Amino acid sequence: MKVQKRGPKRISVLYPLSSTPEQTAADDETKKLRVAAYCRVSTNSEEQLLSFNNQIQYYEKYINENPGYTLVGIYTDQGISGTDMRKRDAFMRLMEDCREGAVDRIITKSVSRFGRNTLDALNSIRALRAIGVDVYFEREKIHTMKSEGELLLTLISAVAQNESLVLSGNVKWGIHRKYEKRCPQGCQ
Repeated sequence: MKVQKRGPKRISVLYPLSSTPEQTAADDETKKLRVAAYCRVSTNSEEQLLSFNNQIQYYEKYINENPGYTLVGIYTDQGISGTDMRKRDAFMRLMEDCREGAVDRIITKSVSRFGRNTLDALNSIRALRAIGVDVYFEREKIHTMKSEGELLLTLISAVAQNESLVLSGNVKWGIHRKYEKRCPQGCQ
């Protein structure tokens, strides 16, 4: 039996994105960060509308009272699911403003407010990192410009996406049960 020699095996390595250097205190004093907030609620329920208004007021005050920040704007999507970014007009406007260089940092309440589709959220975050825009998730205390941020975001985004799928399944189940109670023989 003759042994054939093969070329070296090809191994592909996917490295994490590198961190960017943190701003120094001297940089903060000379240049204010242009900061935008992103707020979203997925329904128009009274409870969520109250949360929505509280988020807007909080971020406006928070950014305006921080001496190192200049408020660019509060971008809001109301009554829109976080699973499809294309349907969120304010989010798309925010991304465009970032591409145009108007924003240095985005602050949002949590990963689930930013998006519930893991792939879309991570692609957006990577696009923002590539142009030097940091996203800060307050609840999770994650800055996307730090190297550990992407790993944590991947895990948290996957959980948020799964929660959204479970919630959707629960809502559909409830609708089916309600339909069965109204029309036990099958309505036409």
